[in-house]
Amino acid sequence: MTDSARYADLTLEQAGQAFLSGDTFTDEALFHAATTKLRHESPVHWVEHPDFNPFYVITKHADVLDIELHPNEFLNAPRAILGNKEADAMRAMQGHLVKSLVQMDDPEHRHHRNLTADWFLPKNLAKLDVRLAELAERSVQQMLDAGGTVDFATDIAMEYPLYVILAILGLPESDYPRMLKLTQELFGADDDDFKRDDDVLAGIIQTVADFVAYFDGITADRQANPTDDLASVIANGVVDGQPIGHKEQLGYYIITATAGHDTTSNSMSGGLKALIENPDQLARLKADPSLMATAVDEMIRWTSPVKHFMRTATVDYEVRGTTIKAGQDVLLSYWSANRDEDVFPDPFTFDVGRTPNKHLAFGFGVHFCLGAMLARMEMKALFGALIPRLASAELAGPAELSRSTFVSGFKRLPIRYEMT
Repeated sequence: MTDSARYADLTLEQAGQAFLSGDTFTDEALFHAATTKLRHESPVHWVEHPDFNPFYVITKHADVLDIELHPNEFLNAPRAILGNKEADAMRAMQGHLVKSLVQMDDPEHRHHRNLTADWFLPKNLAKLDVRLAELAERSVQQMLDAGGTVDFATDIAMEYPLYVILAILGLPESDYPRMLKLTQELFGADDDDFKRDDDVLAGIIQTVADFVAYFDGITADRQANPTDDLASVIANGVVDGQPIGHKEQLGYYIITATAGHDTTSNSMSGGLKALIENPDQLARLKADPSLMATAVDEMIRWTSPVKHFMRTATVDYEVRGTTIKAGQDVLLSYWSANRDEDVFPDPFTFDVGRTPNKHLAFGFGVHFCLGAMLARMEMKALFGALIPRLASAELAGPAELSRSTFVSGFKRLPIRYEMT
């Protein structure tokens, strides 16, 4: 039975409920069957469940884009990420554990974003070119030394971007294992391989507490001994003439260390898997390295590591004939939007030369990902070093996706390969 046939009888209610479970995101066929049905039959779909506060699922590219472009009508507050009623109630009572850019709206968001915006300008990121090339060559050498088999997800894709982030923040490489563990626990809080506690919310609280303890130490050091790294910018940050708040400071550290790592690593592992499963596209990229830029964007569209963000309407707002009322929430499904047939010709075809490629994997508008250019640079460096040396590659075992409704990707990608 084909993947599509397995889910041919999926109902609209089942398709909407699919967003409530991390299991859906471990099964690509299920996710795409559910979202394809919603795009065609109920693109603005109301979801109700006893354990969750209700919300609309937005699955079409044009509608996700429209909401992104109306940040005053749709706020990130109070919940930027889907959680159950227990998590919503705890946040309403105690506030955010830490507060990052994704939990902010303007003018607060703009003022805090400006703190590091210059750091991510092309002229400053260009200074990382040498380090990116060094790390890419290290990864290629690692594959050469491994002798033809490796778990690309754990051994290459998870390591490479984390070393980049550590370099940007100015953290020692000896802290790599700690940062990796905490990152996996945060985004994989519901995954059996990563979760800190069977009680997901309790596990997240414990992980955030460890992040806080670590970065409070970094802050004390950078305030006493400032350097030219990003950690020093955050530690000594001034917003509206006042030192940055503690929750906001911690939010900056954590989003840099985690979102800057997990999203890129997921794009890398998912991108290589797509190349392996589409050998004609791998051959095309090997034959024409000038396609690397479009190939990287196609990998990012294909994987869409950030699966959703939430928004809350401030006014009654009509989307595709449905009135979303003030106070109601919407879930923006980026992975669905990036497979929208109305925007992408043959959206389920992996095409390393796809252009234009108007994917929304980095968001859009005022909340467009600060690290988008860096992510592209990292992927170009890694695949630019790897693809010319990769004579052949195939899967050497089951590829496994992580169990998460928010940020997810391949946690295991065993491959067998030959290098030149």
